[in-house]
Amino acid sequence: MPSLNELVRAHTDLDDEDVTWLHLLMADWQILADLSFADLVLWLPDRAGEGWWAAGQMRPTTGPTALVDDVIGTFVPVGRRRMLDEAFERGRTVREGDPELRDVVPVRVEIVPVRRGERVIGCVARNTNLIGLRTPSRLELSYLQTAGDLAQMIAHGQFPQPSQRGDHTDSPRVGDGFVRLDAAGRVSYASPNALSAFRRLGLQGDLTGLVLADLTRQLIPPRRRPDEETLSAVLGGRSARDAELGSDEVTLAVRSIPLSPRGERVGALLLVRDITDLRRRDRELVTKDVTIREIHHRVKNNLQTVAALLRLQGRRMTDPAARAALEEAERRVGSIAVVHETLSQAVDEDADFDEIASRLSMTVSEVSGVDVGVRVLRAGSFGTVPATIATPLAMVLTELLQNAVEHGYVGMAEGDTQRLVEGRGTVTVTAQRRPGRLTVSVEDDGRGLPDGFDVHGSTNLGLTIVRTLVESELAGSLVLGPSGTGHGARAVIDLPLE
Repeated sequence: MPSLNELVRAHTDLDDEDVTWLHLLMADWQILADLSFADLVLWLPDRAGEGWWAAGQMRPTTGPTALVDDVIGTFVPVGRRRMLDEAFERGRTVREGDPELRDVVPVRVEIVPVRRGERVIGCVARNTNLIGLRTPSRLELSYLQTAGDLAQMIAHGQFPQPSQRGDHTDSPRVGDGFVRLDAAGRVSYASPNALSAFRRLGLQGDLTGLVLADLTRQLIPPRRRPDEETLSAVLGGRSARDAELGSDEVTLAVRSIPLSPRGERVGALLLVRDITDLRRRDRELVTKDVTIREIHHRVKNNLQTVAALLRLQGRRMTDPAARAALEEAERRVGSIAVVHETLSQAVDEDADFDEIASRLSMTVSEVSGVDVGVRVLRAGSFGTVPATIATPLAMVLTELLQNAVEHGYVGMAEGDTQRLVEGRGTVTVTAQRRPGRLTVSVEDDGRGLPDGFDVHGSTNLGLTIVRTLVESELAGSLVLGPSGTGHGARAVIDLPLE
């Protein structure tokens, strides 16, 4: 199904400002469809003047549809729909006296011109299914009266109102609660849902005849009200705006649409929605997020304490092997602490692994104990990774970096050491993201792997940790072999991110 922009570019002469106006109209025309109990179709004139293209469609949620099939993208030549031609040429609303029969369904049609400034840029057809037509109730009469006012405003270029869009998820709809105000801000009609919403705030009796702004000041404590200007503008129906108001237990979203079908404001349409549960869930989510970040922060602090204890214990060791083992344990605990510190500052449960990789690279260089200079370079981007992946990936990267430094450079032959002193040893970490996967390589220009090396037969603790984490925790693969430069070694891990 083609989009509005595609149809405009392919078949019409409308400019960007016209398209923006149409998008504003379509953001709010669910209101008109529901108030009219009618299907809406947006028709745009063909560039060559040969007919009309259906560029938008909206069905009502308050009544039966008159259009079973989608019509977007269909073309109607000039002369076939006389009402369309007349409404566009004369710039006024055209109503059909007799209903049309569509698939044995009687349909009443009304064509409303869409005006922007001094130009008519299209037409909106209101198609009402007349099956089951009965004497309308007061609710339905109020709906239809307000729909007629909005239709006149569309024809005169006064609706939509660019100051506000109503397509955000918690914007109130017609069925949530409908209030009709007169020019003085008094309630002339309130639907049962709207009445129930205000009764949750403490209203006793009916809304009809009351000045809504004054009533709200009585029902809501000052600390929970919006500012006075917003309250008067929205609840008085003087401005196209929305506001939230309520007590400690109840929260209402209110949207105001001033009605000026003949150029002067005759009142306003107010849509009311009880969003108490939505805001309660929002507060619960905020509390949950804060709690999770606090947990990560405390875990980081505890891990740093453990690392400090290992460091103190290591300084008391006289056995070089025992001291080295404690230093390795301290480094591994520190890498996990870096992940939790990053997660404690994140807004969700995804970690920016580029930051983690940078910090781990610095940490490995600091504790490596290498006499010759070794620098760690990075290429590519890890991006964000889920928290469940971040911790094992951080440990894998730490071990690979440490192995590259310790086994690639420490104790090298004198000639190789001289080469390192002159050019500095380099360990390069390269990350490559693909849809659903991450590939990381750690490549050094050190001494390389010993002859006959087998990663699966190695008893090195660091490589054992890497192999176990990559294959078991990360469900990935590890390849360890010679570097492509002729010097050193390269480790490549590939893992899914799902």
